[in-house]
Amino acid sequence: MIEPTTLARPYARAAFEHARGADQLSEWQGALAELATISADDKVAAAMRDPNQTAAQRASTLATLVGDGLPQAVGNLLAIMSDNGRLSLLPEVSAIFDQLKQAVESTIAVHVTSAYPLSDTETQTLSETMQAKLNRSITLTSEADPSLLGGALIRADDLVIDGSVRGRLNKLAGTLTQ
Repeated sequence: MIEPTTLARPYARAAFEHARGADQLSEWQGALAELATISADDKVAAAMRDPNQTAAQRASTLATLVGDGLPQAVGNLLAIMSDNGRLSLLPEVSAIFDQLKQAVESTIAVHVTSAYPLSDTETQTLSETMQAKLNRSITLTSEADPSLLGGALIRADDLVIDGSVRGRLNKLAGTLTQ
């Protein structure tokens, strides 16, 4: 069976190239993210699988759920994906589009999970440090997870830095049990 990412890649690349040529990367990114969120809803996903709906009706339903802010070209992408039975790939298309946009803009999304909410100073320092380490501009998001006990867990694409107390304790436990 073919991976969803493999099936989604041609749609994402075509969308990206069109959006880049029209200088609408941000608009497309927002629309695709919204479509991915909407299509992931269980009720919407069930409606998209309804055999009584035509491909055009499925695409129209999604476009209607997004509202008036949907660029016409994104509606055209929905129609093509619907004709090919690929609307379920919208989350993957959105994720690949984001990766392509980040690669072109030399940005990377960094997500930090810390034991407590980060202060503005800590966020700024961490942002500068990660920017220097990755040699790219970054978009930093953070969340608090008290179960980490202390420290932080940093994710940037396939890079994971586990500086949490929980991670260190798990590593120590693994070493002691060997």
